[in-house]
Amino acid sequence: MKCISLKQPYAELLAIGKKTIETRGWSTKFRGIFLIHASKTIDVEACKYYEIDMDNITKGAIIGKAVIYNVKRYPNNNEFVLDKNKHLSLKKLANNKNMYGFLIKDAVKFDNAVPCLGKMGFFDVHES
Repeated sequence: MKCISLKQPYAELLAIGKKTIETRGWSTKFRGIFLIHASKTIDVEACKYYEIDMDNITKGAIIGKAVIYNVKRYPNNNEFVLDKNKHLSLKKLANNKNMYGFLIKDAVKFDNAVPCLGKMGFFDVHES
């Protein structure tokens, strides 16, 4: 199954359904169910902003699943800013002119996290 790694707290926010767009500097043709991996990296500023306890957040594990149903291209910073309540990024501007938003629905947080090493981009995780 496909999996994508996100920094915390963004993985948590995605798994609980508060984050419905994942922004990346690249697009994807992938559509369907994917696993949400919480990387070992924490965005301290975002944890404080979203009032998430950094000491008790899961890291280095698969924490949930969701569905990518489409991809949106951000042609300018205005559209990026308009979607802030969906992507939850604290950045005021898109990083570059090739910014994309993976539109996400049906997020489910797992009761038990599954330890796993993350990778860049989408990566395959084999069921065991």
